[in-house]
Amino acid sequence: MMLYRRFGRTELKMPVFSCGGMRYQHKWKDVPQWQIPRDNQQNLEATIRRAVELGINHIETARGYGSSEMQLGRILPTFPREQLIVQTKVSPMADAKAFQRDFEKSLRNLRLDYVDLLAIHGINNAELLNYSIRPGGCLEVAKKLQAQGKVSFIGFSTHGSTDIIIQTIDTNQFDYVNLHWYYINQVNWAAIEAANRQDMGVFIISPSDKGGMLYKPPQKLVNLCTPLSPMVFNDLFCLSHSQVHTLSVGAAKPQDFDEHLKTLDLLDNTSEILPPILARLEEEAIATLGEDWVKTWQLNLPTIEETPGQINIRAILWLRNLAIAYDLLEYAKMRYNMLGNASHWFPGNKADKVDKLDLRQCLSRSPHAERIPHLLTEAHHMLAGEVVQRLSQS
Repeated sequence: MMLYRRFGRTELKMPVFSCGGMRYQHKWKDVPQWQIPRDNQQNLEATIRRAVELGINHIETARGYGSSEMQLGRILPTFPREQLIVQTKVSPMADAKAFQRDFEKSLRNLRLDYVDLLAIHGINNAELLNYSIRPGGCLEVAKKLQAQGKVSFIGFSTHGSTDIIIQTIDTNQFDYVNLHWYYINQVNWAAIEAANRQDMGVFIISPSDKGGMLYKPPQKLVNLCTPLSPMVFNDLFCLSHSQVHTLSVGAAKPQDFDEHLKTLDLLDNTSEILPPILARLEEEAIATLGEDWVKTWQLNLPTIEETPGQINIRAILWLRNLAIAYDLLEYAKMRYNMLGNASHWFPGNKADKVDKLDLRQCLSRSPHAERIPHLLTEAHHMLAGEVVQRLSQS
């Protein structure tokens, strides 16, 4: 049986798992409908039917997910509208009229009269926050759409720093937030607390993929999380916090929900099930990285802006920790090789030029100032991907 949580002040009865829409679509760009292969469309429709059957009635997509909205438009209107909670997301822009045009396109693609949830997609830095909340900005457009009955509730999604997220939450202009927070990356907890203070809905983005590519976990992580799979452990860890309302499951096929569903029967026993696994994970981190490092590595690290060469020191040290402690090497490589290529979605640069930069001043407050330049170089050698691999991803 699916479980539901009150999605903050929206009062929506939100399933604890949402059906995220970025892994089953045909293309990452808009294509004409006739180009969608029949088997791809059939798989997408079967995935949505399976989700709704399971009580996962929150279907989540975005204008930026290519053909996702258009393909959903062929299945969503076949369900009773009041059964569904549909969310789409539109990126903030300097031109609020362009934001409105994008939303209208989303609604046409989805073949719906309204969406339950509209998120401003990717308030990741101060400039994009400004585009959103300034007079005549994207939020004002969203409120007009709300007044016209085309949008029920307005939120935002973010890959930004915790400070930017809290700043956005503290405007008290949004009903919910989509953000990153899971076992391997708990840095946004203060933002979740801020959202709870405003009675906002809290939606966790991509806990299985960005949370460690847990659909293909390394054997070491499997052993540490036993008797749960890493995926179920992570779901349980997130949902054991009542401040979290729903986790996105980016399903690529109908069977992708099955592992997650095992979490539901365990939720009443988190206080017995989680502590031994959490203890093992922490012990392993300490055994491989050293207790002092595990407890203090994050202290007083500079921001990207304060760092010569805009190196993302925090992210690089974090990825090195994960690769060494939990064998999350493939995940760490995948994330590391986005640095320098992912703009404000994953900002900052790699550590390939560390030996040419003077980091002493920016690291002066870190208890590990002496070690960090060496560790960054080591991380670069460990994680830098082959150029071939990056070309094939482009």
